[in-house]
Amino acid sequence: METVRHDGRETAYRLAGEDGAVGDAVALYVHGSGATHRLWAAQYGPDGPLRPAAALDLSGHGDSADVTTDPGPATLDAYARDVIAVAEATGADALVGNSLGGAVVLRIALDTDFDPGALVLAGTGAKLGVDERLREWLADDFDRAVDVLHEPDRLFHDADERTLDRSREQMRATGQSVTRRDFLTCHAFDVRDRLDEIALPALAVVGEHDSLTPPSYHEFLADRLPDCEYVEIPDAAHLAMVERTGAFDRTVGRFLDSLDG
Repeated sequence: METVRHDGRETAYRLAGEDGAVGDAVALYVHGSGATHRLWAAQYGPDGPLRPAAALDLSGHGDSADVTTDPGPATLDAYARDVIAVAEATGADALVGNSLGGAVVLRIALDTDFDPGALVLAGTGAKLGVDERLREWLADDFDRAVDVLHEPDRLFHDADERTLDRSREQMRATGQSVTRRDFLTCHAFDVRDRLDEIALPALAVVGEHDSLTPPSYHEFLADRLPDCEYVEIPDAAHLAMVERTGAFDRTVGRFLDSLDG
């Protein structure tokens, strides 16, 4: 892991394929609630859709220093600063965000001076309301919240037990406080009336069975963003990049390849 210091803290990231040709595009992958850069292991690995590639740990996740922000806009702004710092350190010009990571990417496109070349919005939306019961469990019964999120057609459609166990372990390692902050930040997020301000080429990609951020969220993105393609990944739910890696990577790769030049 490498780190970049910014805003009085250090943000950790992994950069792979940095021996690529000078001028190669760099994709930067941004994880969602309770996760870390490891969510994207198949994407920044040697068979991923774009090389070089980087993935970061947002503040308070994995190896990154935490922040003392309230859930909502302040936390979203801190996470956006994490992403911009890593993007500048790695030369990233395509931002790929899942769920909360998609909200961070949209925040960057709307409210900062950083100008990425393209956005991939995966399992996310312009509004990310969180069910009231899940918010209560995140506060009062974290184990139940983790288990509910791993029921069929939430994070995964039909993942094997090893994948489910690793995902549960990662969320528990991130911890209740940070994971709850993530979900509450999602709940406060709503940019539905601002999407026409984003002129960047974008891809909205979603798992067919995603009940957390369903296909309709991504159809809305594709309809309201000025330049956005919609793709649905069969036999997957919220974490299509894990559950259907090949289909996800081919979709992202085709999109990014179409932007060459």
